[in-house]
Order: sequence, then structure tokens, then C-alpha cells
Amino acid sequence: MPVRWPWRRGAVERVEPIGSALWEEALASCRVVRHLDDAGRLRLRSAVDAFLQRKQVTAAGGLRLTAPMRLEIALQACVPILELGIDSYDPWIEVIVYPDEFVVEHRYVDEDGVEHEGLEVRSGESWPGGPVVLSWADIDRAGDSLAYNVVLHEFAHKLDMLDGEADGMPPLHAGMSRDRWRAALEAARESLEAAVARLEDRWGDADTPAAQADWAALPLDPYASEDAAEFFACASEAFFETPRDLQAHWPEVYRQLAEFYRQDPASGVPG
Repeated sequence: MPVRWPWRRGAVERVEPIGSALWEEALASCRVVRHLDDAGRLRLRSAVDAFLQRKQVTAAGGLRLTAPMRLEIALQACVPILELGIDSYDPWIEVIVYPDEFVVEHRYVDEDGVEHEGLEVRSGESWPGGPVVLSWADIDRAGDSLAYNVVLHEFAHKLDMLDGEADGMPPLHAGMSRDRWRAALEAARESLEAAVARLEDRWGDADTPAAQADWAALPLDPYASEDAAEFFACASEAFFETPRDLQAHWPEVYRQLAEFYRQDPASGVPG
């Protein structure tokens, strides 16, 4: 699907070593490292160092990126690949960051074979072989809404794309069952899709406190019901942001993600 980002890149700044004070400050403000012990955080720091050396984190749209901002992006991006290795993010090299949501040209063919095109506003994008594109305003909103993390979402897509297009089936480890993976995630997605349909029938476009409460009670963002790729990405956000909630709603989805990421966030998150 052809896409063109109307970005204007800023200069690529030389990456300085991560100072201890900056590192500790970044850790203290990052929710998705809560389950890691001291040894895990030490390995994470090595992964973040490697990420910042391998990837160009560049500004677009007039944004001025600071060292703490780059570190925040790298830190969140490296938590999912802590046990998978930095090579999981090869061969693409660039992360492009806008101040806020950005506009993309979007073309698609509907189920009747008719091609459509237009402009869409996005908070993040990732494509096979291309850059990850992020909105800093949305990065900064991580944690404001439970299970929302645009960095985790877009980098989950990158892992999904390791064997081609994003389809909700990343390359699984030896011993993992594709059938069990597909059954667990598809059943959960279908249950979410049904829940979204019920809320749409009940509330329509209503924005009352009662409607907001019903929508907020969903286990994942309604966007996760769109397709298998979006469900995997949204579930990955919840796996690290709200692991106990995900485990309670869909224990088999949690088990599959724990096997894939080789981490168990629910066991290390304070109650």
C-alpha cells in the first residue's frame, strides 16, 4: 500500500553516552520496566545503548528532540526485545518523531475491489523495511490511558513484520504452536469485536459519562478488533502496561505473549 509521509527531517545529532542520572530518571518515569529486577535493568541499559547507536532518532515537523526524549523512546522500544535481542529490529534504521499527530496519504482496496485514497491522521506508523514514525504528544500520553503506549504498539508491528507483512503472527520460537497462538488471539479478538458492536448499538455516538465508562471497561482499545495485526500490537501494549488486567481477561493470550516475549510482567508488577 503506497504511503507518503510529508516529513521534514531535522538534523541527526551525535548520540552521547547515557549518563547515570539521566538513566535513573528515565527508569523512574517508565511504567513498563516495573517488572524488571536489577539484572534485567542492567541488560536493558545495554540494549538501549545498542539501539541508540544503531538507530537514527530524528525530528520532523519542527520538533526539537532532546537526549531525554530520545532515551524515553529507546527505553520503551527495547523492553519488548530484552529477551529477543537487538537484531530483532534489523535491518531498518530510522525513527522519525513529529511534535503531534501527522497526516499520511492512505490508499486501500475495499471488499468490492474499489480503490480509495485520502488523508488520515495518525499517531504512529511502521512499515516493512521503512522507518517507525511517532507522535511525541502521543508518546507523552503513555500511561494516561491504561494500556496505551504508541511506542510499544509500533514496535510490536515491527516484530510482526520480521517474516513479511504485519498479520498478527510474528516469527514464533521453537516449541511454540502457531495453532495455539492463532486460536488464542483470534478468539479474544472476536470477543472484543462482539463487545464493541454491542456498545456501538447501545451508545452510538453518545459521549455521556455512562457511555465513557462502558467503553473504558473494554479489555483493549476498540481499534484492536480491526484485524489480527492490530490486535497483536494492542495486546502487546497491554502485556507491558497493564499485564494483570490482560492476564485476567484473556489468560491464554497472556500465556502466548509471555512465551513470545520471554517475559512475565504480571508476576513482577506491584499489586
